[in-house]
This record gives sequence, structure tokens and C-alpha cells, in this order.
Amino acid sequence: MDLKQLEYFVRVAELGSFTRAAIALNVAQPALSRQVRLLEVELRQNLLVRNGRGATPTEAGTLLLAHGRGILHQVERAREELGRVRGALAGRVAIGLPPSLARVITVPLTRAFRQQLPQASLSISEGLSMSMREALVTGRLDIAVLYNALPSPDLEISPLQDEELVLVEPRPPGLSEDPPPLPMPLREVAVLPLVIPSRPNAIRMHVETEMANIGCRPNIALEIDGVSAILDLVADGVGAALLAPNAVLSSIRPSAYRMRAVCDPPLRTRLCLAVSSQRPATLTQQKTLELIRHLMG
Repeated sequence: MDLKQLEYFVRVAELGSFTRAAIALNVAQPALSRQVRLLEVELRQNLLVRNGRGATPTEAGTLLLAHGRGILHQVERAREELGRVRGALAGRVAIGLPPSLARVITVPLTRAFRQQLPQASLSISEGLSMSMREALVTGRLDIAVLYNALPSPDLEISPLQDEELVLVEPRPPGLSEDPPPLPMPLREVAVLPLVIPSRPNAIRMHVETEMANIGCRPNIALEIDGVSAILDLVADGVGAALLAPNAVLSSIRPSAYRMRAVCDPPLRTRLCLAVSSQRPATLTQQKTLELIRHLMG
């Protein structure tokens, strides 16, 4: 069984599409289709059901997918073990970060990764928690930092740190930050026009849940899926926002905003590290997880 053909099949099965798999693998789609078909001929089994909406595994394909993931993982582990013999960890690690955290951790993480894993390569992308969960399951990401991650049979999740969300407003001209503004009860926050991400963003869902628990709902002025855009709109006076302090402190103009704590109840979210439970972490990925925990500790 050809490993390249197996890799191609696994990626098509995970992504549910020859087109998406060809893009992810950086190969021409006809060549990808031909190699998967050769694998089917060799095994004398139809592995995928092809239709206008994509490709789904047959019963035989589902069985091979489970074996194929394990085989490819063991091949990667073998490469890494051989790398250790010559004194280096190798391989590629793809990490997904929420935008507010990416602004803070990308540079120090990249620096530490290059110092401690010089033979390995790193890919960092920003995304919302829901899309990153899907990317972990399909193999496009190896590690992700998620907000308020729910237990799942497809993922291994471990707590990383808790964050408190604050009310972010434009700073009035000439306002002194000494003393800091008093905390605002969540019930009063619900009355304010809010610039907030759309569902199913984890912070949006958390805000709605906590407000529902005290019998109110958010007054949404605008839905925007992007921290930078949200802050720009807050600065322009469109409304207030509920964000982690790091999102403001790492922005281009942190002095343009006033942060105010929320109380009764406070809004606290949990950042979690997540990896796929279907593909055990390689040695290089394990080292990367240690780097993230150290930087976030």
C-alpha cells in the first residue's frame, strides 16, 4: 500500500471533498483523484462515495480511515524518532489561536519554537473556536486554543487559564484613569448597545448565557466577527464591547479605550488547549504544547 495514496485518501475523507483536499495537499485535483482511484483498485473496494456535494467514506472507507490515521501517525513518529537520533525534533505543527490571544502570543511563541525546535516548522492561524474545533477533527490543525471548550469524543481538552471579560468603551476626551471606573453590573451592561461577534462565537454564547441567567438579553448594535473591527467600531462610537483585556492592550491604540470590570456576576471565560483524540500528539507537538503552557502560565 502506497503511503502517498493513503495520505491522499485520508485527507479527502477528512475534508469531505477532493477540491478541498487538493488545496490542503497542494496537488492538482486530477492527480489526487487518480491516486485515490489506484488505491481503490489495489484494495478492490470502493472507498468513497462521490457526489456533487463532495465525497464521503463507504463502510470500507471508514474502516481504512481509522487504520490510515494510525499508520500515518506512526510514520510521522518514526521520522521524529530518527530526528531525535541526530539530536533534533522535526515535523510540522499547525496551531490555531483566537484573534485576541494571537496578538499577544504569536511573536513569543514563534521565537521560542525556533529556538527549541529549529528543525521543525510552525504554522499559526487565527480563527473562531467553532471553526478551529472542526479543523482539529479534520486534521488541518494539530493544536488549538479554544474558549469555553465543551467535552467531545473527538478532542482532548485541558484547561489553560481563565480570563475575565471587561466592558470596552471609547475613552472620553480628557478622562483620567485614576481612579479606575467602578465595575458595572451585568444587568446594566445589557442595556448598552453592544458590538459583538455573531453566533456561535464562544464569547457571544457566554455573554448571552450569563445575561439569560439574570433574566435579560444583550442589546446588539452590530455583529462583527473580528477583534480589530470591533475595536474600530467602539472607537467610532457605534457601541461598547465585551472583550478580554489582552485584546485591548495589544491593539494599535489601547489609549483610545476605557476598560471597565463587569460584576453581578463577573464574566469569566476559560481558555483551553485542545488536540485531536483520533491522532495522538507527536513528540514535536508535545513539545509545542509545553511551550504554549509555559508562555500562558
